[in-house]
Amino acid sequence: MLSACGLAPERNRTQDPEPRTMHLDPNSIRRTITGWKFRDEGKMVEHLLRLAPYSADDAKRIESHAAELVRAARADAANHSLLDTFLVEYGLSSKEGIALMCLAESLLRIPDHATAERLIADRIGLADWAAHAGKSGSLLVNASTWALMLGSKLVEPEREFSRDPKSWLSGLGHRLGEPVVETAMRAAMGILGREFVVGSTIEKALRRSRPGKRHSWDMLGEAARDTATANRYRGAYRHAIDSVAKLGKEVGVVDPSISIKLSALHPRYEHSQLGRVIDELVPAAADLCRAAAAGGVAITIDAEEADRLELSLEVFERLLENAGADGPQIGFVVQAYGKRALPLLDWLSAQARAHGHRIPVRLVKGAYWDAEIKHAQEHGYPGFPVYTRKCATDLSWLACASRILQRSDTLHGQFATHNAHSIAAVMHLAGDNRDFEFQRLYGMGTALYAAAEREFEDFPALRTYAPVGNYDDLLPYLVRRLLENGANSSFVHRLLDDRLDAGDLVRDPIAAVRKASPAAHPRISPPASVFAPRRNSSGADLTNDAIVAGFRNAWEKSRKRRYTATSLPVSEDKRVAPAVVSSPADRSDVIGEVLPSSEAQIEAAFRRAAGAQSDWDKVGGDARANLLERFAGNLEALRPELVAILCREAGKTIPDAVDEVREAVDFCRYYAAQARERFGAGTALPGPTGETNELKLGGRGVFVCISPWNFPLAIFCGQVCAALAAGNAVVAKPAEETPIIACEAVRLLHAAGVPGEVCNLLIGDGSVGERMVRHPLSAGVAFTGSTGTARRINQAMAEKAGPIAPLIAETGGQNAMIVDSTALLEQVTDDVIRSAFLSAGQRCSALRALYLQEEIADQAIVLIRGAMDELRIGDPSRIETDLGPIISESAAGALQAHIGSLRKRKRLLHQAALSAECENGSFVAPTLARIHKIGELEQEHFGPILHVIRFKERDFTSVLLEIDRSGYGLTFGIHTRIQSRVDQAAAAVGAGNVYANRNMIGAVVGSQPFGGRGLSGTGPKAGGPNYLPRFATERVVTINTVATGGNAELLSLDDDA
Repeated sequence: MLSACGLAPERNRTQDPEPRTMHLDPNSIRRTITGWKFRDEGKMVEHLLRLAPYSADDAKRIESHAAELVRAARADAANHSLLDTFLVEYGLSSKEGIALMCLAESLLRIPDHATAERLIADRIGLADWAAHAGKSGSLLVNASTWALMLGSKLVEPEREFSRDPKSWLSGLGHRLGEPVVETAMRAAMGILGREFVVGSTIEKALRRSRPGKRHSWDMLGEAARDTATANRYRGAYRHAIDSVAKLGKEVGVVDPSISIKLSALHPRYEHSQLGRVIDELVPAAADLCRAAAAGGVAITIDAEEADRLELSLEVFERLLENAGADGPQIGFVVQAYGKRALPLLDWLSAQARAHGHRIPVRLVKGAYWDAEIKHAQEHGYPGFPVYTRKCATDLSWLACASRILQRSDTLHGQFATHNAHSIAAVMHLAGDNRDFEFQRLYGMGTALYAAAEREFEDFPALRTYAPVGNYDDLLPYLVRRLLENGANSSFVHRLLDDRLDAGDLVRDPIAAVRKASPAAHPRISPPASVFAPRRNSSGADLTNDAIVAGFRNAWEKSRKRRYTATSLPVSEDKRVAPAVVSSPADRSDVIGEVLPSSEAQIEAAFRRAAGAQSDWDKVGGDARANLLERFAGNLEALRPELVAILCREAGKTIPDAVDEVREAVDFCRYYAAQARERFGAGTALPGPTGETNELKLGGRGVFVCISPWNFPLAIFCGQVCAALAAGNAVVAKPAEETPIIACEAVRLLHAAGVPGEVCNLLIGDGSVGERMVRHPLSAGVAFTGSTGTARRINQAMAEKAGPIAPLIAETGGQNAMIVDSTALLEQVTDDVIRSAFLSAGQRCSALRALYLQEEIADQAIVLIRGAMDELRIGDPSRIETDLGPIISESAAGALQAHIGSLRKRKRLLHQAALSAECENGSFVAPTLARIHKIGELEQEHFGPILHVIRFKERDFTSVLLEIDRSGYGLTFGIHTRIQSRVDQAAAAVGAGNVYANRNMIGAVVGSQPFGGRGLSGTGPKAGGPNYLPRFATERVVTINTVATGGNAELLSLDDDA
């Protein structure tokens, strides 16, 4: 038994390491929270080390106590849960662990036997279950292993004798009288699920609760996607509160608590929707808090992703204001892996003082680490909001625990951990204080805490965090817990593994952090270095109000300016009458005027370009790359202004406009890197001795670039920069709908040092483009637009005088996605909404035809319809807007005509509503319709219209063939947990870009080169390694090195070599 005095910390350690923060007002602390989101990890680690809450001698004592806990827990076989033992046997880095994770995540939600059998055959046959047989000390784990091994043996013959798992497994089931394998697997997953979930209903959970113990119930569920789901979760929370208040005393529950996930209470729990959240969610959450107060139930606001933290603080502060001094006990979860955890605790402490509450704080390591890393990399953030090293998170957790204990007058510590060192460290830091509690997950940590209660005198209260819910809500949660607690680096995975030394499991994180160099993990690329040595484009954190305000201010300034789009270099032709350009979102918003190029200006542009091309080619790839990179810097420096123009001229929302500037920057830097690599020194080729052969790439001449209106900056810059990088001079024409943004881009390109005569801009409609592609000096054409226009360009180029020129065409597609019954429908809903409706469906890659397996079609359609109703359509300059306008009245009219046809044929399933602010623009509401096959779509409908097609599981292969036979091949998506189906689909559908279990839009330069085949384009793919050579000519120089005498190199050889 360890006494409290034996654990007392040094006296000087009890003082607050940062007393100056204690009395700051909450608003000042909020500014720190905002500023620390992406703070340099090295500086953060230095800060944490300065706050190290105990000395080196204390660290040794804590390690010793922690090791004793581990040894005691291992010896306590009676308290080893099935789940603890299971995680010891199966680490999730193994094939077996991955197979288990996949089965647990998806099997129980699959409604049809055929798909379930395919999933089982796909997963368990790949693993070596025999290696685990009989190895565990648990009879149940060994029995499970033997069952899995038997299942894999039953599946193996299918792999040998048939490529159709359904037929073989169905045959097996017929012979045995039932689908034995599927039944066994479902039962195994159900047992595993019940180890995590205390009950399917709150009533069952209460009856299974241990009298006299503390519990915090978590009503499991995903974030809401629609209002109906949010209302259902709200009702579930209220029912849980009422049930705990009523039945809790009967079953002997002490100090009950319920965790509330705010994103489950509102379908748009996002910072961009702050106004809606405050108006709609706060009153609903306040009602729950009042009901909880009346029933003596505490409320804890659960943790969300980093981008939602400050939104959660806005809601939490208002809940405290509504509660009053005598209101409910409302707690907050703090994730120690976040760099803002310490100032967040200061803010909570300040709020507690301001509102007269002592706020319970559940301190956890963090639940979304891998997702936060990927999200920051994808969005080009200035850094990560979380620590990249586990030891840094552990140190942060200790610093936070110390801060909570030091602020015990305002914060009530609830330390959630399954780590023996963390328990021992908290007990050391607490000294004689026992006014706090520990928390563990239901089904885990029983032996560890039983050991702690034996080892420590007067051990504080222990609360069990108890998930409640049915299997549909359980599955995503289950996999997250498996990933967190079964990963090989996790303490939980190793706790009961007696093959590992106890002392090695409880090393002091302070010492580990001091040894770690550099502070950030070297194998996790910072967002700016994901594509190193090429620098990634900078993103914008649109949860930062100051950044959003900057974009809004730029838009306001843009409104006061009248732009002029004209030929560049400027060569006036007074015979040309200007045309007015207005915003498609608001036709009263006149952006500026356009001066179409005359025939004389077209001719002059080609003559200038032809005269300058040779010198431009000779400057070399490295010099051209330097200028393109300077241009990329200009684009980033003027991003707010460019975003404003994109919002006004092209109707882009702020997020879409930011992404477009990023893509333009990525094109510049990617092609610059390619120019250095491939357009510098030649490539030596093999040949006989006495001869050198060298291949060199060079420019073709004058390249024509014709870009579309839907990506008027990114595609325009991509075409132009590729042609320039390859050594060509350029004559470019933007779409007639969006000339102003192109004109601004060319001005920035010239400012970067690219000579005006090398990059020429022409303005006008299709007639200007026709003259350009027919011009005798044209040595090649890069075009993005419709398939019909590409055909006409191809024909015109064949008939023109001058050199035979290549056409690089990217055209449209009838892009399809298949969803089978293994898919997680909440994820499908997110990806469908993004793929079909964002950018108002005006992307070449946008989803047009959604194939849903019939068993899950109705449920999926309900979710999609609900999510459609949550979309905000209107002014694209407002951060809360999701969809802007269609580019023109004529384009909107064509879409309305198609919708009218669908309505007339009674094919409409749903249509979102348009608000009053759409009256002055060319808006089309997101529309959902049903068709029978993709062949009914005779042309691409370039807007927010999604066509749903149902299919039977047995027709999966024929559906793939149907999609492939459409003739288009741009993008294709599939949602399934069956890897063999992903492989089959990728091979069968000849799309240029195939996406599995994600959305279908937003191809990234260098990662997902973009382009199709067939009716969708000629290739090669933009943003890929084969694109630049298509803009180039090849030359080989062969030199006979023995022409002036013998081959000295050959003659000098000796026999010793």
